[in-house]
Parts: sequence; C-alpha cells; structure tokens
Amino acid sequence: MRVDIVTIFPDMFREVFQFGIVGRAVKAELLSVAVHDLRDWTTDKHRSTDDSPYGGGPGMVMKVEPLVAAVEDVIARSSIEDARRVLALMSPRGVPLSQARASEMSKLDHIVLVAGRYEGVDERFLDVTGADEISIGDYVLSGGEIPAMVVVDALTRLLPGAISDPRSAEVDSFSHGHLDFPHYTRPAVFRDLAVPEVLLSGNHAAVGEWRQERAIADTRRRRPELLNNESVHLSRS
Repeated sequence: MRVDIVTIFPDMFREVFQFGIVGRAVKAELLSVAVHDLRDWTTDKHRSTDDSPYGGGPGMVMKVEPLVAAVEDVIARSSIEDARRVLALMSPRGVPLSQARASEMSKLDHIVLVAGRYEGVDERFLDVTGADEISIGDYVLSGGEIPAMVVVDALTRLLPGAISDPRSAEVDSFSHGHLDFPHYTRPAVFRDLAVPEVLLSGNHAAVGEWRQERAIADTRRRRPELLNNESVHLSRS
C-alpha cells in the first residue's frame, strides 16, 4: 500500500511512522508513506496556502489552487488506477472513521490524505477532486495531521503480514460489532485481585465462551449502540 499525505507541516511526520507496527510494515515494504509540503504547489512569493474567507468571519481558509494542484500531481505520479485509490480530506465534517471503513480502505493500493487547517478548506477542492471527508471523532483539533496519523495506523495493522499474529487484528474492538474482551497476564493475583479462574483452566472452549460473553456484556454496559442482532449473531458464529 502507498500512502501520500499533503500537509503544511511535514515535519510533524518526520519520525512518527518509524515505530511500532507502522515502522515494521514500512521496513518490510508492505507500506510506503510519503509526506508532501503543500507549499511546494503554491505560486506566489510568500508561498501562501490560505486566505481570508469570502463573506467575512474569523480565521482563514485553505486555498483551492495549491490543494488541487498537489493532489492531482501526487495522483498522476502514482500510476495506480483510480478504482484502487481513496482521496480523503481529514475534516471534523467527515464521516467518523470506523473499523469497517478502515478494513475497506486497507484493501486498496493508494491512500491520499489531505490535512486540513484553519477554519477549513475552500469547498471547491471537494467539488473538483471528489475527495471523501474523514473524521476521527466529534471534536475539533488544530489540524488534520494527527487524524492522518491515526488513519495510517488503523489501516496498517490490517495489512496482511503487518502483524505477526493476524488473530490480533481479528479480535480487536469493533471488528465484530462489539468491544474486545478483558485481557490478563502474570501475576495470577495482584493486590487481592485474581485472574478469572476460567482463563487458568486450560479449557479453550470455556475460555472462548467466557471471552465472548464478557465482550458482549462490556459492550452492552459501555457502548450499547454498537450492539445489534446481526453483529452479535456474526460474532458468535
């Protein structure tokens, strides 16, 4: 998978993709990440990427010309067919990223992420490019750089070979419509808190049943909106 990120702060990404699963995926050539400075596509001497909004109001708006030029250039250089690509603007207006969406995107060959800033981007960027908008939650950050990092991390762990044991991704929270089950490791007792006996029993069928029941119970208590008849049925199959 190839990931291109367009931003006005490329230095924010200098080391973040060198660690953990993403770093290993890059070294294994399962993933390539290129970060591009939007200012490279500006045409004025000040390398301006923003301007005041039409209609007045606070803040600045990212200019359409460099944004369109940047993504069109990045896409043209990729030689990857459009059907195998997603172009997305990181934006609080976007559809929240979900595990299902991450799974869909992880099957593509090319991801182009644009990190928005200021009050937003000129709407014509979306009109011209047809870019999706992706949010990582119902809150506002200073820019789209950290959300772009989140997207890359979420996608990478789903790439075949990125995780040594693929079962780790298969049982992650949200993978089957519910949260993950509780995890324990040594010691068996800590400050009078004991690991559930079933996990020490060696009975794999009983362990699996306990984990499934706890996952559903914890989801019902913490995130009941995730549960529906279809997801619960699928997770038990």
